[in-house]
Amino acid sequence: MKKINMLVSGFLFLVPLTAKATPSTQIWIPSTDIQQYKTFHLNVDNYVAAEKNSNGSWKAPVYDIGPTMGVFAGKTVQGEAGFDIIKAGVPADSYPLYLHAKAATPEGAMFSGSPALALGGYNFGLKKNITDQNIVYGLAAKTLPKVGRLSAGYYAGNDKVLLDENGKKANTGLLLSWDRTISEISDKLWAAVDYQGGDSSMGALSFGASWAFAPNTSVIFGYDIYNNAKVAGADTYTVQLDINF
Repeated sequence: MKKINMLVSGFLFLVPLTAKATPSTQIWIPSTDIQQYKTFHLNVDNYVAAEKNSNGSWKAPVYDIGPTMGVFAGKTVQGEAGFDIIKAGVPADSYPLYLHAKAATPEGAMFSGSPALALGGYNFGLKKNITDQNIVYGLAAKTLPKVGRLSAGYYAGNDKVLLDENGKKANTGLLLSWDRTISEISDKLWAAVDYQGGDSSMGALSFGASWAFAPNTSVIFGYDIYNNAKVAGADTYTVQLDINF
């Protein structure tokens, strides 16, 4: 499943508004999921403002498309890597390429009852101190009967880019999520709520649901509430298409 970025003050126009190079994710934050070895995944994500910004303007829509591929498969640890092309109607669109990678171990792989663990990075942009958010993170997840999967972790990024509205560092924060297949209704229905801490444009509470239209194709319909509207702008609706080849 799925993902966003921006700067503040005089730098606000330089970088993409709410867009994130996407490893395997929930609605917004990374997950401990990993793309299977030699399988190819394509995500097509759209973010559209739910209302006008406080100054009466509309935040430009964000379009994010990119592949993720399983690149490593050990007995307990797997790896994935990929890239995204992000367009947000801003000058930083001249540098639209963002990289991501992740290594993870599934639940029960290390010992009976062990949690899933993931270590990865995303939003590795190629323009120094403009698009290079360079976020690294660690996550742990555990699935509980009836409840679903609970995930928790922490992230840190480039403190020259991830800033609050006053230009102060806002480059670290918690990662939290709940997700579950709603099998009581259909095995095709999945729901999630996730949270990314911090007062940069990365901070957000997101929730949504996904429907699998085919064994290899699903669509997420979600909503993103940003921690700091002065930096990230208005909340957004998101539609995220995921296809496995």
